[in-house]
Amino acid sequence: MSKILIIEDDIDIAELVSIHMIDTGFETEKVHDGKEGLIRALEGTYELIILDLKLPGMDGLEICKKLRMEKINTPIIMLTSKSEEIDRVLGLEIGADDYMTKPFSIRELVARVKTVLRRGKRENDSDHGPDKVLQQDNFYLHITKRIVKSYDQQVELSPKEFDMLVLLASNPGKTYSRLNLLNQVWGVDFEGFEHTVNSHINRLRSKIEKNMNEPEFILTTWGVGYKFKDE
Repeated sequence: MSKILIIEDDIDIAELVSIHMIDTGFETEKVHDGKEGLIRALEGTYELIILDLKLPGMDGLEICKKLRMEKINTPIIMLTSKSEEIDRVLGLEIGADDYMTKPFSIRELVARVKTVLRRGKRENDSDHGPDKVLQQDNFYLHITKRIVKSYDQQVELSPKEFDMLVLLASNPGKTYSRLNLLNQVWGVDFEGFEHTVNSHINRLRSKIEKNMNEPEFILTTWGVGYKFKDE
């Protein structure tokens, strides 16, 4: 049975979320302290983590950042308050897969959990399919093995950076708006956070371009969005 880790310092909210996750068919673990939550997330095997932003010991942003630095790619849904918009943006930028604003609908949270897990399952299923390689001069992308090379140097990307690169490189010459990239890479509508895309594009360019100020691979379509170069 799939297990979900709930890191939430409000005991009532954690219990309510846990009850509904169990009713949906998941096992759950509840942690009310940030540092303990990070230890559990690093040591355990979970299908998904529900992570509150404001926690004692260590906040949700730091936990998310440390997990992604350790290459823990477990999907993360972050819980935030309406006053924490900037922190929500940072959460998305450092690797959270989705967020819910408190107070939230439990029914909607359950739906978001199912959506994130379905998306992860599709990505994992594709890993066992035929090898898919995209290659141009000085650029190599092995999608199923998640290998990226630029100028013969292997590049390490975060999950979202990789997903965005796959989308762009799989459709060379096609321009995607920022909102379209958010919808397709994160899987839900994050209208209002289009500048998050800029941060990911800049990080991608810093990793795969020889000169990020004169990009060769990820090109800007001025006034519209971004595209991958078309041979």
